[in-house]
Amino acid sequence: MDTHHALLSRLRYKHLMMISTLGRRRNLHQTADAMHMSQPAATRMLSEIERTFASQLFTRTSRGMLPTSVGEMLIDFADNALARLDRCAEEVRRHQLGGQGQLAVGAIMGAAPDLVAGAIIALKRDRPLLQIRLMGETSDQLAELLEQGKIELAIARYTSVLQHNAFDFEPLGEETLLTVVRCGHPLLEHDLPPLTALLDEWPWILQPMSTPARQALEKAFETLGVVSPRDVIECSSIFAALQLVQRSDGLMVMSESVLREHLEMERVQRLPVTLARTLAPFGLITRKDSLLSEPARALAERLRQEAATLKHGSR
Repeated sequence: MDTHHALLSRLRYKHLMMISTLGRRRNLHQTADAMHMSQPAATRMLSEIERTFASQLFTRTSRGMLPTSVGEMLIDFADNALARLDRCAEEVRRHQLGGQGQLAVGAIMGAAPDLVAGAIIALKRDRPLLQIRLMGETSDQLAELLEQGKIELAIARYTSVLQHNAFDFEPLGEETLLTVVRCGHPLLEHDLPPLTALLDEWPWILQPMSTPARQALEKAFETLGVVSPRDVIECSSIFAALQLVQRSDGLMVMSESVLREHLEMERVQRLPVTLARTLAPFGLITRKDSLLSEPARALAERLRQEAATLKHGSR
């Protein structure tokens, strides 16, 4: 414990900046320039940090300054600490200007139209000066943003069996997957061909392999004993995927909540194809053992209330 406190007492903001910047640039000269200091001063600072931890943090190679295993640990710590400090400083500044802070969150698009939108609208009604930054990404991208401290919480699902070691998860709801095509598509004019023909003869617009939706779809192909589509456009952008399906003959698999408005406006039409219908539950994901800010706790409670309302309404 004494050693732990001694390390913390000797670690300074500039040390964190040095570790983080060198971790990104892998070049001491560029790091010194970015921190507005001379290279000898940067070398001395790095040596001081290494003495503090009694470990070599970087090694010089032909590819630049590469972090050791201890260096990688400290880079992650420095990146997270600096991101949280920046967020805290911005909240203090906004509070001094009469605001109510800021909140950065991420959500998969399947949860955004109903659950997240409702919760944010309700929260903003109570706190009109709270600045909320919402990032719509895939679950794997949100996990990375959460790990980096760039968002405080995510509405997503686990993408790895080991993520429970780094994050806490609270289930909120489920998504149903649909297969759709553009209105006027040739497949709508006749009886639907067998699935094997659809996979072999038609283009498909799918999410990246790292996403739970794609993994569930590939698992469904495996269970049905068929091969994956030959002609695939992988698209992580929901907006781009919707544009692609409306302008091509591609078949697209996406969550019903995202497609609902497009189906109602007859921009796309559902195909009677039975594949992976339901994904694993999505929910509230936070960094393990981290303390949420007061606005984040308020949003989490709104999300729980909204999830309960949507669940009750679907019965």
